Amino acid sequence: MIKQIFRRIPRKQSKSGDKRDLAAGASPSSATSTSSRDGDLSNNRVTILPPGQDSELVHLTQQNHAGMRNGGLSIMPYEALPSFKDVSSSERQRLFIRKVNLCCVVFDFTDSTKSLKEKEIKRQTLQDLVDYVTSASGKFPENVMQEIIKMVSLNLFRTLSSPPHEYKVLQGFDLEDDEPVMDPAWPHLHLVYDFFLKFLQSPETDAKLAKRYIDHSFVLKLIDLVDSEDVREREYLKTILHRIYGKFMVYRPFIRKAINNIFYQFIFETEKHNGIAELLEVLGSIINGFALPLKEEHKLFLVRALIPLHKPKCMGIYHQQLSYCITQFIEKDCKLADSVIRGLLKFWPITNSSKEVMFLGELEEVLDATQLPEFQRCMVPLFHQIARCLNSPHFQVAERALFLWNNDHIENLIKQNVKVLLPIIFPALERNATSHWNPAVQSLTLNVRKIFADNDPDLFTECLKRFEEDELKSKEIQSKRESTWKRLEEIAATKAASNEPVLIPRIVHRPI
Repeated sequence: MIKQIFRRIPRKQSKSGDKRDLAAGASPSSATSTSSRDGDLSNNRVTILPPGQDSELVHLTQQNHAGMRNGGLSIMPYEALPSFKDVSSSERQRLFIRKVNLCCVVFDFTDSTKSLKEKEIKRQTLQDLVDYVTSASGKFPENVMQEIIKMVSLNLFRTLSSPPHEYKVLQGFDLEDDEPVMDPAWPHLHLVYDFFLKFLQSPETDAKLAKRYIDHSFVLKLIDLVDSEDVREREYLKTILHRIYGKFMVYRPFIRKAINNIFYQFIFETEKHNGIAELLEVLGSIINGFALPLKEEHKLFLVRALIPLHKPKCMGIYHQQLSYCITQFIEKDCKLADSVIRGLLKFWPITNSSKEVMFLGELEEVLDATQLPEFQRCMVPLFHQIARCLNSPHFQVAERALFLWNNDHIENLIKQNVKVLLPIIFPALERNATSHWNPAVQSLTLNVRKIFADNDPDLFTECLKRFEEDELKSKEIQSKRESTWKRLEEIAATKAASNEPVLIPRIVHRPI
């Protein structure tokens, strides 16, 4: 009966680009939201219904009879198309477009029992498209590119509702027990990503022609998708963004600016984003390709975006990628080492020991690429901070600080400035050697102490003498303070016996 109705309906080309489509197995509201996200790509779309949905079919058939008078929607069953091997070479491009249009339908994967046949048809069709693009032997024409971008947009661009990974860190969730989020639509999504990636990589894709459809809006939506909590999707997006950056040179400043804005929002507003590590990986490759001398905008990006990324509490999730980007900058221009080290000191953690260990590890990588003139500009505040780390009660922090002397380049920088640096860290070394609770820290401290003693015995003796004098003065001050408190306690006890108030005289410091 239904097939007879189909045969009687005249089929005309759709003239209304603003008609809503009802995806097979999806609710009308979901189809509306999908269409509204990409209104500029929704022209000439075809409404495809799976068999077996009589109520919706009757309703749409009635609408179709009314719309056909003005060239409205056409309806066709969702059925598999023939393989590319089964048609002649002259018909393959037309079949390719038909397969792409077939894949414009977005299914509902929240119900695993819904539209199983149609989902399998789409999955197999997507796989055919991937194989076709991989082995394409002719340039993609403009109409094919338009259909490709329309299909990719309808499948990928959607609202991400999962809470960011960093948000869980801030809220104290146990991430080890938390299972990774897997998008239920991944059986189709990963094929769409693979298809689009193969399309970008294909030598048959003309960049000048493709940029008419892969425009700023499209690229920005791809970057927004990096916030997906599904790590598999973020990996695909990372690779795709890198390919777009390499293939479309005109978009390079725009992509850097868009990533920059995400970092600003993350650092100074939300501290919630799932894809900071992936974006930093993309930037690592970009920074590696910067031409010398570095542009001023690249240096500002380092100072205003990359260095402040050390501020969020969840820095550990992306620290490895961040450290690589910053080291790349210093290797490009060693004069930036002073700005980087002072930036690390500005955001140095005070109460977070695990984060402090990461800072020390990054500091070693930075110092390893630092030359003597830049080191001398920042060495005094730097070694005051290292001295505080040496005396940290957390043994991993103290141990990591002492490991700096295992680096030959850093040890050489210290030796060339030993007269300035040894007096700064000598008190910390002496206190560690005599009173630190951890035996491993004590042993490492004695090794570092021996390096200084062997390198400049006279300076070492002088610093030891000064340390002993300072310790003696400190003990005298402490003794006076204790005697003063003891005398005050005795006076208070005497006054308390007679119920008299204890009056503390006000001491006024006159200017000299």
